[in-house]
Amino acid sequence: MSASPYYYSRMSRPMQEAYHALVTGMADVQSAIRIPRFGGEDLSTLFFQLRLDHPELFYAVGFSCRAAYNAETWEFVPDYMFPKPKVREHQRALKARVERLTRPMQGMTPPEQERYIHDFILDNVRYDKLEKPYSHEVIGPLTNGVGVCEGIAKTVKLLCDAVGLPCVIAISDRDRANGEKYLHAWNIITLNGKRYHLDATFDNTLSKNGVKRYDYYNLDDKRIFRDHRALLYPAPPCTDADGFFYRTEKLSFTKPEDVEKRIDQSIRKKRDTYVFHWRGGYLTREALSDLCQRIEHAAAKREKGVEIFVNWPQAVLQVRFTDQKPMTVTNEDAGEDVQ
Repeated sequence: MSASPYYYSRMSRPMQEAYHALVTGMADVQSAIRIPRFGGEDLSTLFFQLRLDHPELFYAVGFSCRAAYNAETWEFVPDYMFPKPKVREHQRALKARVERLTRPMQGMTPPEQERYIHDFILDNVRYDKLEKPYSHEVIGPLTNGVGVCEGIAKTVKLLCDAVGLPCVIAISDRDRANGEKYLHAWNIITLNGKRYHLDATFDNTLSKNGVKRYDYYNLDDKRIFRDHRALLYPAPPCTDADGFFYRTEKLSFTKPEDVEKRIDQSIRKKRDTYVFHWRGGYLTREALSDLCQRIEHAAAKREKGVEIFVNWPQAVLQVRFTDQKPMTVTNEDAGEDVQ
């Protein structure tokens, strides 16, 4: 067990004792595990958070619990996805898969490792709207190439853990006012002592036709909660706005004329697509209209048409150069209801 997994570190001492026993017992695929009995806290919450800290325990999908009256311990009975021999087989296969994937990262810096993991998801995982049973666990993305947000976030954490990159899985609450019944999962990464939100699922749904998107790559709290719900469980604060991908890659602009200049340069360099972030105030309809007119004007001078895709909450625009006119503008929705 790692020295101080995030959710473990927030638990009471009796819950930590139970947590440790469960991690050890389920890693050994024990059929029943004796754990300390504790009062007041929810055992279901402990089990859920434990599996956020330890995505390698993907095969433990539920449990039952029994105890004699006034007993000081519970007998915890895990519900395993497979029989014990099959679990062992999956454990070996997963270990080998992770070792192969992380081998190229051994000489990388932490930011390079994060980029490698993010791009692995975009290149190799398809969002699974049908939600197969394994799509919520790491074996969905890692062995079947499909996953939902939970499986993707767990895969990111598993790979981060393997290379020593600090990573937490964040969980948003349900929107009870609208009766929505699902949660959303993403990651919080620590780089050089600063924490950032990383939502590979949202970037995955935006990435199409060979174009990788980084709209949800290293966001601070202010940006991520523009289109993410409040957290179900407290998570480490992310306060640094300067680590956002488009800012570090000098693809974030505050002046419309700079956007126009970059569009011209992109066409001259025969690029098919240009993606950028608008940082020159709120992306109002008026601001977007001005940007679109300048983009269209720059493209027309090079005898090109444009298709513009707009991620409003994150103020990111993807411009695709075409031979067709007139200009088209399409609103994009990142998340789990796309594709």
